[in-house]
Amino acid sequence: MALTHFDNKGDAHMVDVSDKEITDRIAVAEGHVSMQRETFDIISEGRAKKGDVLGVARLAGIMGAKKTPDLIPLCHPLPVTKVAVELTLDPDLPGVRIEATVRTTGQTGVEMEAMTAVSTAALTVYDMAKAVDKAMQIGGIRVVLKDGGKSGRYEAQ
Repeated sequence: MALTHFDNKGDAHMVDVSDKEITDRIAVAEGHVSMQRETFDIISEGRAKKGDVLGVARLAGIMGAKKTPDLIPLCHPLPVTKVAVELTLDPDLPGVRIEATVRTTGQTGVEMEAMTAVSTAALTVYDMAKAVDKAMQIGGIRVVLKDGGKSGRYEAQ
């Protein structure tokens, strides 16, 4: 398989999707922010000085998905029809698990929008809690589901 974002000369270019069929498309991505137990407790008990960490991070993730073509140079601007970002406190990490679902009806998929939503939400968690824990780690960002279009369905194992 060839990389689609390079032309015959090896130069980066935006893929031409004009001949692709318009279909319903969905992508789900996940990731997490791991942190110290004290930081987890501050977030879960609502004691963060900057406010509602999970609520703000959810909104940031939604905004991130909508801004994806402004951040990723070769992404197409898409009419995103749904963005849902779920943040779940996980005491076993300890930390926050993040899942984003993005939908559109169009000629290309929304995997990048879903991963950007997760990334933006994770960065927002970090920003809101960095005063008490600069050692937080963001990780595990990946596409877990993609459906629609010519390549069909993908589900991570």
